[in-house]
Amino acid sequence: MPQYAFQEKTILLRESDDVAVARSPLSANDELEGAGHSLKLSSDTAAGHKIALHDIKVGDPIHKFGQIIGYASSNISKGDWVHNHNLHNGTVSLNYEVGVDLRKPTPLSAAEAARTFPGYSRPDGRVGTRNYVSLVSTVNCSASTVSMVVDKLRREALQDFPNVDDIVGVTHKTGCGMANSGPGYLALQRCLAGMADHPNVGASLIIGLGCEVNQALSMIQDQALISPQSIRAHKPSPPPILSIQQAGGVQKTVQAAFDYSLKLLKMANECKRTPQSIGGIVVGTNCGGSDGNSGITANPALGIAGDELIRYGGGWLIAETSETYGAEHLLTRRAVSKEVADKLVSLMRWWEEYTAMHGAEIDNNPAPGNKAGGLTTIFEKSLGAVAKSGSMPLEAVYDYAERIRHKGFTFMDTPGLDPVSVTGLVAGGCNLVAFTTGRGSCLGFKPSPVLKIATNSPLYERMTDDMDIDAGVILNGVSIETVAMQIFEELVEVAGGKKTKSEAQGLGDHEFAPWPLGAVL
Repeated sequence: MPQYAFQEKTILLRESDDVAVARSPLSANDELEGAGHSLKLSSDTAAGHKIALHDIKVGDPIHKFGQIIGYASSNISKGDWVHNHNLHNGTVSLNYEVGVDLRKPTPLSAAEAARTFPGYSRPDGRVGTRNYVSLVSTVNCSASTVSMVVDKLRREALQDFPNVDDIVGVTHKTGCGMANSGPGYLALQRCLAGMADHPNVGASLIIGLGCEVNQALSMIQDQALISPQSIRAHKPSPPPILSIQQAGGVQKTVQAAFDYSLKLLKMANECKRTPQSIGGIVVGTNCGGSDGNSGITANPALGIAGDELIRYGGGWLIAETSETYGAEHLLTRRAVSKEVADKLVSLMRWWEEYTAMHGAEIDNNPAPGNKAGGLTTIFEKSLGAVAKSGSMPLEAVYDYAERIRHKGFTFMDTPGLDPVSVTGLVAGGCNLVAFTTGRGSCLGFKPSPVLKIATNSPLYERMTDDMDIDAGVILNGVSIETVAMQIFEELVEVAGGKKTKSEAQGLGDHEFAPWPLGAVL
């Protein structure tokens, strides 16, 4: 029977844990010795999956990351593979302590404080990492028209404006057949307004049908959206709006939008990269296609990178509320106030009601691909996901696609579905996205570049055209801190114009997906 060193083949995250994680595939009857452990595996165990370190009785809690990830649904023997067949969620009682883990970032040295990156200074004080022109459809009825204008501009005009990165068509499947108030309506308006008035956008145009519920002028003037004063500071005033019905049909609108967009391209082309404080970088983080290594390699490394960006005065967000469920108590410990903590906890209660209303449960997550990668329960997935948050104080909790007004670490309420979550983060003002994946994700998102971080080296090598950084080297002994600094420096380079793998392939035109809250009427 093959014998291996316990530390060579597994990872024990906390001494108090009941399970270890396989570094690489293991076979039945493999023996693991060392670090006070002696195991004989009872079955094949894939990389990223869990192995019982001792006998566990049915109903007993099972710990990973030093936290409960669920309960044994049957008796488990030492050396058994622990997964869906013998582990389930159960009910975890969380202790919501507030502000007990607050810490300050290490002060910058004089040389660090002087660091800059080449970015775009916007009149409202925000900083762009890219320079796009955005064409925004108010309703699905104008989506095809917007796409036709974008195609025509790319073919016939874009090459004449070298300082413009691209044109992004913001199209979607809603905008009518909905209430003209309430959460769904306001979420859509925040998303569209955020894409028109984004730090990575130098100029924008809004195109509607004319009779839709989501009227462009209402979107511009509504509370918490783009203010007319803000637009007048750095966009045409009144804001450019075209109506297909008023223009005389699709083809006339395409030509009118093309002609107007030439003016917008000229305006955006006047923007130049200039030295900007690294504190102008605002990163939204997301997981997609997570696996058992996500909470061990890429996510904690990304969290440390976030701590470093916050040292420089930057912004760092995590989201995916449904994939924070069961780990939110770790974030309330870092909340700067009871109000911030209470808002986060209230989101969890809302999500329980929201999923129940649709005949589902929040712990239906993880997805099949997550489970194949070694994640069993939502608690396990969430505990690994919150590692992206780093260790800095939680300054604010935002509604979906709400304008980001704080620097430091903040949280945004979004679903776990990748394009919907990233839509909220980017619409809120994130000028970069850092995306970890263990199974492989191909998401890009214009106008914000998406940096992909692989949780394991086989994925990085298999999808090398899509992955920017290999965090899987942590499993082979490279320190988390080393990978974290690699991520931080790569984020700064991307902010300054280096293309990500997603950008190099032209990805990101079709991922805009506002959260479809509310009834379709």
